[in-house]
Amino acid sequence: MEEIKTLKNVSDEELYSALKKYFGFSEFKGTQKEVIRSILNGEDTFVIMPTGGGKSLCYQLPAFMSEGTAIIISPLIALMKNQVDLVRAFGGKDGVAHFMNSSLTKKQLDQVRSDVSDGTTKILYLAPESLTKEETILFLKELHIPFVAVDEAHCISEWGHDFRPEYRRIRQIVENIGVVPIMGLTASATPKVREDVIKNLRMKSPNVFQSSFLRGNLYYEIRPKKNKTQAIKEIINIIRKRAGQSGIIYCLSRKSTEELAETLRVNGIKALEYHAGMDSTTRSKNQDAFLMEEVDVIVATIAFGMGIDKPDVRFVIHYDVPKSIESYYQETGRAGRDGIRSDCILFYDYKDLSKLEHFLKDKPVSEREVGMQLLEEMAAFSESSGCRRKGILHYFGEDYDDTECRIEGKVKMCDNCMHPKERFDAKEQVKQVIKLMLEIKDKFLIKHIIHVIRGEKKQRVVSYEHDKLKMFGFGKDKDYNYWKSIIRSAMLDGLIAKDIETYGTLKVTDEGRAFVKSPKTIEVAIDHDFEEETDDAVVTTGQNQVGYDKVLFAMLKEKRYEVAHEHELPPYIIFQDPSLEEMAIRYPITLDEMSNIVGVSATKAQRYAKPFIKLIKEYVEENDIERPDDLVVKSVVSKSANKVYIIQSLDRKLDFEDIANSKGMSMDDLLTEIENIVLSGTRINIDYYVNDLIDEDDQEEIFDYFRETEDHSIEAAVAEFGEDVYSFEELRIMKIKFISEMGN
Repeated sequence: MEEIKTLKNVSDEELYSALKKYFGFSEFKGTQKEVIRSILNGEDTFVIMPTGGGKSLCYQLPAFMSEGTAIIISPLIALMKNQVDLVRAFGGKDGVAHFMNSSLTKKQLDQVRSDVSDGTTKILYLAPESLTKEETILFLKELHIPFVAVDEAHCISEWGHDFRPEYRRIRQIVENIGVVPIMGLTASATPKVREDVIKNLRMKSPNVFQSSFLRGNLYYEIRPKKNKTQAIKEIINIIRKRAGQSGIIYCLSRKSTEELAETLRVNGIKALEYHAGMDSTTRSKNQDAFLMEEVDVIVATIAFGMGIDKPDVRFVIHYDVPKSIESYYQETGRAGRDGIRSDCILFYDYKDLSKLEHFLKDKPVSEREVGMQLLEEMAAFSESSGCRRKGILHYFGEDYDDTECRIEGKVKMCDNCMHPKERFDAKEQVKQVIKLMLEIKDKFLIKHIIHVIRGEKKQRVVSYEHDKLKMFGFGKDKDYNYWKSIIRSAMLDGLIAKDIETYGTLKVTDEGRAFVKSPKTIEVAIDHDFEEETDDAVVTTGQNQVGYDKVLFAMLKEKRYEVAHEHELPPYIIFQDPSLEEMAIRYPITLDEMSNIVGVSATKAQRYAKPFIKLIKEYVEENDIERPDDLVVKSVVSKSANKVYIIQSLDRKLDFEDIANSKGMSMDDLLTEIENIVLSGTRINIDYYVNDLIDEDDQEEIFDYFRETEDHSIEAAVAEFGEDVYSFEELRIMKIKFISEMGN
């Protein structure tokens, strides 16, 4: 391979010029410019950027600017063609980008090799399996390669959520090809994953760029799960106080999913179950019922929600503990996608983690150790008395000023900031526990140790003659949960450890032995008693609209359901929750007033608002409500520059790709913007683009599907038609057309 030439000290002017020349963009997004400068300087680079943040441009632009062919390693074979097509659209000729994987014929592979060898190809995508082939390595050795980019880099790490062993060989193979800068890219990576990736790719002092994981509209709360009956009672109470709101409850097993859903139904709550053991027809029907708001709650295993298209999930409850903080973050992330305050409540019992530990028993040692540490991190997070948001962001390596969660005059966004826990120094109690464990020679479960502490003559205690110890019953004045908290605190401080090889028995660590001789402060927090909370302490939805009329809001939601079913549309297409909340503040009683409500255009008001106006007018008269004066003043709805530009560009019938390029957006970002435009009530005409994409007969077939099905998610549509018939993007664009024409 030829000697690598870097482009050090590239000026901003050169970068912007190249961005405009190759992609037609005028501005970089986020940290794109810094990332690109890093790899052009020949420095190893690690990028953590959420989906839609513009990761692809971070390696595509430097590839165009550099001599030779950049190698992009990606596990997503299905997406390679789309990536290549996008690059070709910018590059002007087909040979500028290629992929090499098992899907190619010999003739196609020969064409790829020819274009790469003669210097036509700037970007070559490779699956990790293709990279490992000897013939591929020999071919790449002959090339000038400015850098190698590893997409979905978390797959390298055993700590990642999608570990792929073949990714471990990447660095070795790259070194066989030649010494080049490496870029790793992923949408999600904890500090452990990041360190593991950097270590395995043997990056040399890499520049790391990470975007924020903050979800500011989510309220986090963790409640003790003392027993099954108490937890279910509280769940029912939570749902009743959020009547009419949509929520997801996650359970660990299929059995508990079905049992909890049935219990909720018996108690008058509209709920259905969802898990992989159900037949596909019933499972799909239940998800449709949730999306169409025929039921308020779906009780599911973690398989649910991967492609759910419901912006107004107001609460996510974990009946069982997730296996990692990353899983918890992803699952709670399904709440509040419309930006409105939503609640995430976890019922925590360490016994649930013990069940997950049991599943690790037969795993390989390395996998078992990783799984155990993830569970311990979940335990530490759950038992912490600190700010929940700070804990989550810390897990992902991000600093957070927790005064923002607990400052006076602002909404407190987690239970520990809303209800600070009482703390006490438990060093004497921990010292006594450790002395007892040393006396009984370790190797007993936490339950047995607590029985001895509390002086309970259980059969196992008596059989080991632990009832004859001097320390037997020294803590009988405190209950079981008190001592469990003490022991768990000692475990979190590393004084006591669990031995999974002996079925989870506890043992004193070297640190624990030293602690007995020289005790230090150990703070233990007393859990808040949520069973005794008053109505005033219950968290309410609507971070931005806390003062809305809740009675009217409930009536408006019921009316929305009626109107939606009359038009055979999902309720969120009629009006979204922020619109209903503002109606319940401003009480609009004319079409003009309704048109000034957020998310309600004049055409949307004309089409759907009359029954809402009638309801509000009657409610105002019956309750003698004095309406706010500001409704008589017409105001122009604030629109972002992007929104105005997109609407104008669609009116001018510009190609979607050109619109996205001109604003430095990905196609995914553009479609999200257009979706928000039509969901806010603006009618658009995209026939000029759709007609070139899909035949009119096929359009009618897709429209018929959206009319007849109650599941309007794109994933369901792809499953219905098949990915080889219509792509995800094509069906997404058709859904936008459907919402615009049927909803606005």
